[in-house]
Amino acid sequence: MFFQRYAGWLIFLGAFYGLWALMVFGQGLWPLVTEHWPMALSMAIGSYAAGSTPMGGGTVGFPVLVLLFDMPASLGRDFSFAVQSIGMVSASIFIFCRRQPLAWAMLRGALIGSLLATPLGILFFAPLVSELWVKLSFAVIWGGFGILHLYRLNEITGHEHVGDPRCPTEFRVGLIFGAVAGFSAVSVTGVGIDMMIYAALVLLSRVDLKVAIPTSVVIMAFSSLVGVAVKSISGDWQPGVFGNWLAAAPVVALGAPLGVFVVGLVGRRPTLLVVALLCVVQFVWACYSEWATLGVSGMAMALLAVLACLGGFEVLRMLGIRRVRNRVQGAEPAAAGEGTMAAAS
Repeated sequence: MFFQRYAGWLIFLGAFYGLWALMVFGQGLWPLVTEHWPMALSMAIGSYAAGSTPMGGGTVGFPVLVLLFDMPASLGRDFSFAVQSIGMVSASIFIFCRRQPLAWAMLRGALIGSLLATPLGILFFAPLVSELWVKLSFAVIWGGFGILHLYRLNEITGHEHVGDPRCPTEFRVGLIFGAVAGFSAVSVTGVGIDMMIYAALVLLSRVDLKVAIPTSVVIMAFSSLVGVAVKSISGDWQPGVFGNWLAAAPVVALGAPLGVFVVGLVGRRPTLLVVALLCVVQFVWACYSEWATLGVSGMAMALLAVLACLGGFEVLRMLGIRRVRNRVQGAEPAAAGEGTMAAAS
């Protein structure tokens, strides 16, 4: 029964590991794999977060490469594309095999938005952003995301709405958010569209985490594949990506789906809380490491940027509360009318 249900995922794993082994042992690349073993170890944790939270594996890989190993931020971005094209895709196939519910209306819009905007961002916007601002953009986006969960976790984990798969409003929201995140966040940092779509689902549409998180995994997998395609066609990969990918890819291929499975047993709340704390820590770490460059004014701008992100999240939340209120008020007159008709009959 297991093999029948997960046949697609098992075929993907077999094909990937077969090609990886052929590449590593057929071309004598095992020393390159062992040279980058710290990244494989780091992504063992990152891949779990990728499958169990609205955060791509690059959310761990980026700060490890950039903050811990002091590599260029553009390397962290390209590595995010490469490693997520295996880990997040593997997790997405696993999600499809499990037939987990997804927010299809918003997902369809986000897929189209990302497909159109991510290549434009990679080719025309990302080259204009300096290494420092790539690092700070990542730190600010995920720092704000972490703080949001620290004070809104109870509310976010309490939603039970599964979404309307044919809602035109959610499709339009997904299209806009997918395009904006693909052009700005994904092209610059390699991640971000998963967080944006997740935020729209849980704050604006008030969707259950069991739907919102798998949806965010699928859109990040798709955007990573788009990023890999654009980078490969343009030949613009940063040096060092291949070695790190070669070491981490076999770990994330199993780690991300494992996150999808394990979080169903232990619950999403503890995982989200830990990840939120890590997001805040990496923001503080990034600011500390760049203190000499930023100075007081730069630090103030970074903090204001985090507050702006939080303000945006709160606007989404208020709009979401208003939508729920309107939906309830619209249902109550209908229910009252039905009661009056029943009494008259």
